[in-house]
This record gives sequence, structure tokens and C-alpha cells, in this order.
Amino acid sequence: MELQQKDFIIQTLGECKFESPLKLSKVDGDNLTNYVNDDERILYSCYLKDIQADIAAGREPLSFLKAGPREKIFFNPDDTRAAIVSCGGLCPGINDVIRGLVMNLHYQYHVKSIYGFRYGYLGLIRESGLTPMVMRPDYISEIHEQGGSILGSSRGNQDVAKIVDRLMDFNINILFTIGGDGTLRGAKEIYEEITRRGLPIAVVGVPKTIDNDIDFLERTFGFETACSNAVDAIRCAHAEAKGYQNGIGLVRLMGRQSGSIAAHASIASQDVNFCLIPEMEFDLEGEQGFYHHLLERIKRKGHAVVVVAEGLGDKFCPTGIKDASGNTKSGDIGPFLKDGIIKYFKEHETPISMKYIDPSYMIRSSPAIPSDSVFCNQLAQNAVHAAMAGKTGCVAGVWSNSFTYVPIDIAIRSRKSLDMESQLWLNVLEATGQPKFMLNNK
Repeated sequence: MELQQKDFIIQTLGECKFESPLKLSKVDGDNLTNYVNDDERILYSCYLKDIQADIAAGREPLSFLKAGPREKIFFNPDDTRAAIVSCGGLCPGINDVIRGLVMNLHYQYHVKSIYGFRYGYLGLIRESGLTPMVMRPDYISEIHEQGGSILGSSRGNQDVAKIVDRLMDFNINILFTIGGDGTLRGAKEIYEEITRRGLPIAVVGVPKTIDNDIDFLERTFGFETACSNAVDAIRCAHAEAKGYQNGIGLVRLMGRQSGSIAAHASIASQDVNFCLIPEMEFDLEGEQGFYHHLLERIKRKGHAVVVVAEGLGDKFCPTGIKDASGNTKSGDIGPFLKDGIIKYFKEHETPISMKYIDPSYMIRSSPAIPSDSVFCNQLAQNAVHAAMAGKTGCVAGVWSNSFTYVPIDIAIRSRKSLDMESQLWLNVLEATGQPKFMLNNK
């Protein structure tokens, strides 16, 4: 993807005329947080050679707009009405984000009218018959202690014109969308319809994908919780594998197009012997295939733990079916691989004890761990700061350990995947001890 600085520009609804009610500072040294100015930016690349190349070419290095509270805001808090919607699959931390949005809007900006539209974009269609929730702080004060989404969720496209009509029915000024790639594509269409109509409605996203596969974001909320819970499942698989002669523990983890969870959990657990992810090129059969290397491992050590990401089902057992959001449904790689391993070892007259674990739904519906809860609140607060300042068509994210605003347009252009030449994948290879290549033509 060839990028230009214009790709990083965040749109604003208009001139910010109202004083922020946050009463922050504009000077250093007074022990009070400063407002963020619109000329404060975070570099896209931190590599010296990239900066030198930009300077030599006479161009400005690519950069993100820094997130945070602005001194002047676009919306008058007394008249502002906000809406929140969560879409797509469940993910740890959704309720933390919802709570963070409501609490910051209510207590910091004094916005009193906040609505939660139920069951995703479906709830934003009048014909659904779904009545939005009135989001009062006392009602949502403890929702962060439970998994799932208090607003519910759904997949699938809805009529964008009807969604905008519904926003107008409730005189909504700000729409917060919580969701992944499909949700952000929907948010972009809503933003574009609002723009066509010339309406002063801000659309700000809080990116949600347990797979951590949204581009231009270092990480997304729920990912750390998923990795933590995945490690628990791997430990169980390891205990089962060691408890039997020729024991094999097979764990299927989430990761439709990205193996981030599988990779990070494998490094964290230190118990994994094979980590198989969608970004890999490898063979199952043959003298250098995965099955052969697994057999050699069992002969040497008497047990093995294998972690496989769900997205490999697209390669080895494709379904050709798409879900309501238009995503290809992966074949169930877990049972496929389990059956394949059993068959291969039987053909090689080697008895095994196979234990298969799929913790996917337990992981994605669990409450967020503390570090994720912190992150959820920070994303929510920065999303509110953006919206109140009239920023629109953007998401709140983090880059180089700084919170940023990213245009939805570039966030959805491509999916982030794990670089097989990266230091992270080397860390996986070193932690697992698996071969660098499991290809018969290598």
C-alpha cells in the first residue's frame, strides 16, 4: 500500500467554538495534564533511515494525529446526544469500552443523553423494532466485571440510509461503533452517507478484533486477554500430553487471517512444540511435512503440544461459505488436523493418545484482564475526546506507545498479518524448536 500524508488526515465537522469542560492546562510544570493541539503528531515510522529518506526527498514524514482532549470542542455538551453500538463477534473488554464511553461522556463532558443501540447495526434500523437502551452511569457501573456485550451484537449489512434516518430520529450527534473490520466498513459507509447529507454527526470507532489484525494499530483490545486465556488452555494440553505415552495435545485458537494469538500464546507458554498459523507455508504430508516432524518429535520426547490457528481451515479444509458479514467461513481445522494426525500415526504403526482442546468461545466471552481493562478505558476516553472535538470518520488507536487517531479508510484497506521474517516469528521458532520450514520443496 503506497501511503501519502493525506491518507492520515482526520476530518473535522467544523470550527470548534466551545470551551472544553475538562479545565485542563496549556503549560508545562503545573502538575495538570495539557490539552493536545492538532499540530501534535506521532511518526508512522520510527526508523532513522526512513526519516532521512523523507528529509532528503523534501517531504514530510508520515504521521498520525495525536489523540487526546482538545481545548476547544465542536459540540455543546448541553445539547449533545450520543449513541453506542457494538457489532460482530464477542471479545473481552466490550463492556469496559461501553462503560468508558458512558462515564467519560457523562462525568467529564456532562453529556446527559446517551443511547445504546442493541444487537449491532440491526438495532439502528427502525424496522427491527428494537428499542435503544438509555445508558445511565448507575446502570452500567459494574458491566466491566462481566464478559460479552451488554448491548448484544449481530453480523450482517444493513441499509445505511435507514441507519442515518434512525440517528436523525433520535437527534444523535455522535455515533460510537465498537467492532472489527466489518463494523468499520459499515461505519465508513455511515460516515459517507452522513457527509452526503451534510449532517453534523461525528462517527468514531473503537476497533475490536480479538485477532489483532486491524492495520495501523499496534494492538486492539481483548487481544491480551485472549492470549492469557489461550496460555491456560495450552497448559492443560501440555499436562494431558505428558500424562500419557505418546501424548499429543492439540489446541485450536482464534486467528482467521492472522496468527498473532497463536504466536504470542506459544511464546508465553513455552510448552508449545509446533505453532501453525495462516501466514505459514507448510505441507502436512511428505518427508518434510508437519506430520513427519511431529512423528519425529514423539519418537524423541514421547509427547508434543500443537497450536493451530483457525484460519488454516481456509487452506486445508475450505468451506466456500460466507457469513452474514461477507467473511469466508473457515473449515474447522481442529478436527481436521486431529483426524489427520491420528490417521498418519496409525499408518506408521505408532500408537498415540490425542487430546483436542478448543477454548475459542470461552476465551472471547470472558471478562477482560486488568491490563486490557486499562487499555479499553484509554481507547474509550480518547474516542470521546475525538468525537467532542468534531473529529469524524476515524478510530482511536495506539502507535509507538502513543494514542492516535486513524482514518477509518486506511484502517480497513488491508488486514494486518504476522511477518514471517519478523523478530516475533523468530521468537516463536526459538520457543517451540519447530523447523524453520516444513515444505517438501525446501
